[in-house]
Amino acid sequence: MLKQSLSQKMLQKLSPQQIQLMKLLQLPTTSLEERIQEEMETNPALEENDDYAEVIDLEANADDKEEAFELDDYINEYIEDDPQSYKLKDTFSHSDEDYKAPVVVQNSFHDYLERQLGMLDFPSEEQEIIADQLIGSIDEDGYLRRDPEAIIDDLLFSQNMETDKETVLLVLARIQKFDPPGVGARDLQECLAIQMNLKIRNMEGYPEKKFIFAQKIIDNHFTEFTKKHYERLKKNLFLNDEELKEAIDEIIKLNPKPAMSVAEVSPSRTQYILPDFYIKNRDGELELSLNNKNAPDLKINDQYVEMIKTYKDANKAQKSSKGQKDAVMFIKQKIDSAKWFIDAIKQRHHTLYSTMYAIMQFQYDFFLTGDDRRLKPMILKDIAEITGLDISTVSRVANSKFVQTEFGTRKLKSFFSESMTTQEGEEVSTLEVKNILKDIVARENKRKPHSDEKLKVLLEASGYSIARRTVAKYREQLHIPVARLRKEL
Repeated sequence: MLKQSLSQKMLQKLSPQQIQLMKLLQLPTTSLEERIQEEMETNPALEENDDYAEVIDLEANADDKEEAFELDDYINEYIEDDPQSYKLKDTFSHSDEDYKAPVVVQNSFHDYLERQLGMLDFPSEEQEIIADQLIGSIDEDGYLRRDPEAIIDDLLFSQNMETDKETVLLVLARIQKFDPPGVGARDLQECLAIQMNLKIRNMEGYPEKKFIFAQKIIDNHFTEFTKKHYERLKKNLFLNDEELKEAIDEIIKLNPKPAMSVAEVSPSRTQYILPDFYIKNRDGELELSLNNKNAPDLKINDQYVEMIKTYKDANKAQKSSKGQKDAVMFIKQKIDSAKWFIDAIKQRHHTLYSTMYAIMQFQYDFFLTGDDRRLKPMILKDIAEITGLDISTVSRVANSKFVQTEFGTRKLKSFFSESMTTQEGEEVSTLEVKNILKDIVARENKRKPHSDEKLKVLLEASGYSIARRTVAKYREQLHIPVARLRKEL
């Protein structure tokens, strides 16, 4: 049975402008200029501010007709608001010369493969198309991670060409002979097998035993090798410690990511970090500035200001036509959008600066000394309370942002950490505990690496009482494998 009823609900929704502001906060400096260029391309009322223009001083008109009051009132208010000087004024920026990111003009890894593909002579056009599809499917590490069946489906949809698995594998075998060795492999085992087989084929005479054993390990005992079950490997292959170590040393020399060997021709491998903030030590006083030099200064387009003025003058003389009103409404929409975007960029600068300033003050001792042991426990809530911002806003600012200091460039997120209490009752950052854990693992005997329980005992000896499961959590956060996988011969 259907019933009708009334109910009241309170909903909180973000406006499109608020959503866009949140997105701007998340952007690092390297992406801000691109976002501004996109906005300038879509909104002709927004332009780069090259020169300061004179302020237009027009008297507001009070004789507007009632039917055009809303539009004309906006025009009067807009002109009185000084549209010509409505521009982005940056008071937080770095004062040094403009810094432009280096431009890398190089061939990509896939270009390198395609040049080799062009030197092959295929027996049919079908195999040539398959080869081109395979090259395009190889990822940045040099692997082909798509199944032959998926390649067949891709060819059917994109090229309207039917083929079979045998033909795809036949073409793939030719690509796997390309440089760098191991390219086109479908997994790590196949990648290492291709490289080891090539190394053995290129040797003069009969290869040494260590290469033969290395090949057998890769082909027949790869699971035991990856899990470091050395005793099982010695038993299966009838090897002693020295022979097994020599074979494993040859496997370790192979490249698990073939594309890395030609990284110099791949712009995707060249990454430049542009700091979003600069902190300088001026005789014991820290000075903070934003890096906005790559972002152009913005203002309202002069032509749109003149259009508004022309409409106002024409409206004094005679009633405007519907076409003129429609045109001015379009101009109004674009000007409002441009003004909002300039305000959003200003708000972004202010929010970034206030958040980084709070972080700098909170971690003042670190920024003066560069000593990680001086880092205080700090969570997002601490900075949110200082700045009066929401925790989610602080999180957006800290995400993907970098600060340059005299001790190097660091990610903002690296300054946030939980706190813990030492045996002496002193509150320290978990970052300090992680650094000590990292040092303990670095000094351990790799033949008998420490278990998590042993690491817990050693940390307790250093004055840090934490549970074994917490040790395991910190170890995983530091990307340190378990003891069994750290074992070496």
